[in-house]
Amino acid sequence: MPHAASPSPEPQPTDFPNTPLFVNDGPLLAAGQLKPSSPNLPLDELRRRYETDGYLFLKGVIPRADVLKAREQYFEFISPSGVLKPDTAPVDGIFDASKDKDKFPGLGAGAVGGNARPGDHTATFIDRALEAHYQDWYRDEFCKHPALHDFVARFSGWGDNTLGVRRTLLRNNIPGTKAIGVHYDQIFLRYGEPTSVTAWVPMGDIDVQGGGLIYLENGHVLGKELEDEFTTKARDSGFTDEEAKYAFNRNMMSSGMLDEGPARWAKKYNKRWLVSAYEAGDVVLHTPYTIHASTINHDPNDVIRLATDLRFVDSSKEWDKRWAKSYAFNDGA
Repeated sequence: MPHAASPSPEPQPTDFPNTPLFVNDGPLLAAGQLKPSSPNLPLDELRRRYETDGYLFLKGVIPRADVLKAREQYFEFISPSGVLKPDTAPVDGIFDASKDKDKFPGLGAGAVGGNARPGDHTATFIDRALEAHYQDWYRDEFCKHPALHDFVARFSGWGDNTLGVRRTLLRNNIPGTKAIGVHYDQIFLRYGEPTSVTAWVPMGDIDVQGGGLIYLENGHVLGKELEDEFTTKARDSGFTDEEAKYAFNRNMMSSGMLDEGPARWAKKYNKRWLVSAYEAGDVVLHTPYTIHASTINHDPNDVIRLATDLRFVDSSKEWDKRWAKSYAFNDGA
């Protein structure tokens, strides 16, 4: 197993302008900042931060050039849809603001039924956004990038049992469109043990106003409490152990979300959302119970937010085999 590189100086939190941030249900108030970590820190310290905070915001895990190459390939692939501003470089991912943004819906942002096809919009855009999951440059190269896989193998201690599952969710987010609602990932990985690690990978720089992921402060603790509470209630109601295991899903919205409104959720539990700008090469690891969402993309330059959710499991343990195939609409996961 490869050894970690020598520790490097800790990256400092990046100050971002005091600009308004918005979620699906209005302004995001009292936001804090995600704490960045160097991937070269001792593994014991990185694991401590992950367990304490429920996330690990890693700077520069994947070579920037490799991320930007995949970003360029993605936007070249979907450019026939007319989504990009004329005479701009595909790698920049600039939305053509003269177009109706509602014709370019993102995948997995809370469609009814979980991951149903997003209605009759711009068919070429939707079809290409789905087909991108099956392209060699994404599925067989970027998703299996050795820098990320090797880091997760060392960090988790799973070694050769580290498996990056095939099903991923490659999300584009057009400026001004719906953001991702409040959820945690075990909701969608119910058929496996709660031991997976999600790697949220921004595929390009994301301005703090650009629709990046946000994390509820100590949300991993709340997520586990909510899970346990509903499981207990289910068992007390006479459910079998198997029925109780999936009982929490009965309390979800049809999309699988806890709530579409992060602002409302933070107020209900008196917690802050933690935000950040992101750079190509960054990765955020989070636990199966870590509660997260995203802001609405209000990038000042109309940059389309592109990111992917990659999930890793210990293949020696039970994991959700629905995730053994590439993403498809209505695939039940």
